[in-house]
Amino acid sequence: MYRLKTSAAFDSAHFLAGYHGKCANLHGHRWVIEVEAGAEQLRTEGEKRGMVIDFGDLKAAVRALADFYDHALIYESGSLKPATLAALRDEQFRLIEVPYRPTAENFAHAFFDILTEKGLPVLRVTVYETPDNCAGYEV
Repeated sequence: MYRLKTSAAFDSAHFLAGYHGKCANLHGHRWVIEVEAGAEQLRTEGEKRGMVIDFGDLKAAVRALADFYDHALIYESGSLKPATLAALRDEQFRLIEVPYRPTAENFAHAFFDILTEKGLPVLRVTVYETPDNCAGYEV
């Protein structure tokens, strides 16, 4: 099995609705998305002969994902009152609603799905919430 790995980081805020602990409060992280791609065989023809995937293509996809989530408040659907959302939108804050609790575990799974839907040969996605704490998803 051939494996490649790249990463990109983004800064964003989140909170865990219904959680009893510090993470129930709005707070931010420097998230790091680490993506491992791979294949049993290398390409045998064309410009990308001898590669699993062009590193530039893999890096661009991971960077675009990180850029999309950068400097936003990521919140779970239904976790904020309509008046709160209206006030945040009125202040022109960047908001990203997700259909899951915004945990490192759920981000890893969601990012895996997003990248594989783009046709990338992703084996594993690891999301670091802090330099010492991460969660991963692989099939």
